[in-house]
Amino acid sequence: MKRLPLTPLFLVLVLVLFASFALSCGANSPTLPCGAISQTPGSGQGQLQSITVNPAQADAKECPSGVQFVATGIYIDPPQTVTPQSAYWVACQQGQPTSEVSVTPKGLAQCASGATGTYSINAFDAGMCEAVNPCGTSCTIYGSAQLTCP
Repeated sequence: MKRLPLTPLFLVLVLVLFASFALSCGANSPTLPCGAISQTPGSGQGQLQSITVNPAQADAKECPSGVQFVATGIYIDPPQTVTPQSAYWVACQQGQPTSEVSVTPKGLAQCASGATGTYSINAFDAGMCEAVNPCGTSCTIYGSAQLTCP
């Protein structure tokens, strides 16, 4: 049986399809807002210096099933980063917790029906908060991102 040679056009098509799949919302990447995180949250050894949240901005219209946020802990003594960082999550509006956006313990945020506007999604270390309000005013170590609801 004669084997057909692969044409360069076919190879380019396969590469484009592979790249599209890897960059789609279903990819397991902390930089993509819809991506599911398969890693177990980490807890760094040392002193936590700061937390960052990715993606920094997301639009809920692009991810109707929810936007996956990921916290990264930056540690000193010894210097290291931990992704995903174990954190508590809260949705805030005007410096106060809100129920218009829900956030799971793993950072998956969803807009409630009728919610509109921009909300802060905060990841924080509860041991670094002086009071009950975790929307940034009482926590010394937290990270924040923005979620826009339709």
